[in-house]
Amino acid sequence: MNKQVLIIGGKTQTKSLAESLLIKKYEVTVINEDYHFCKLLSEINGIEVIHGNGGKPYVLEDANVGEFDIAIAMNDSDADNLIIGELCKYYGVKKVIAVISDPKKTDFFYRMGIDSVVCATTAIAGILEQQAIMDELATIVPIGEGRIRLTEVTVPNDSPIIGETLAAIPFPKNVIIGCILRENGSIVPSGDTRIADNDTLLLITRKEDEGKAIKIITGR
Repeated sequence: MNKQVLIIGGKTQTKSLAESLLIKKYEVTVINEDYHFCKLLSEINGIEVIHGNGGKPYVLEDANVGEFDIAIAMNDSDADNLIIGELCKYYGVKKVIAVISDPKKTDFFYRMGIDSVVCATTAIAGILEQQAIMDELATIVPIGEGRIRLTEVTVPNDSPIIGETLAAIPFPKNVIIGCILRENGSIVPSGDTRIADNDTLLLITRKEDEGKAIKIITGR
């Protein structure tokens, strides 16, 4: 059986995400307060649409929210997304994702039980920063010739980089941390992202720099 995803709130991003999930064979339901937006979504084959406020318990109950594998709160308000996320957890959704605009709230959302927190501001900043490095790297190491390595490294509990920001870690010049897997979520890092115990780092490196980067991460 395909996984069921509930998307609550949002507008343009909601439509794009829903269409992307359909392509990947997820079963998609959207709850949204905007009647005209709901009508637009209802014209897309495969999307179930519910017109209502996803922050209201009776709306979630009518949607049988507890049957969903994943719920994604995508309202403009961080506070609304926290309330929706906690309600979804209360009703038994297996994994709850909240989109936020203020990166300073990320840790708080995790402490409140949200499984995965996506900050658009941090993600965009991280993508721009990483892309700048990748553009430089691509001029040195032609992609496709086997000279770029993609490696996953888990940060051990005695690593010297725990608590350090990426900007402060003395990685070789052409080492990129493309993604951090943390608990049940993933982070597109920026320079001020701090490393935590048991993070899994996706390294993008030249072959000759791979060993140096791993030694810095593991301390051995």
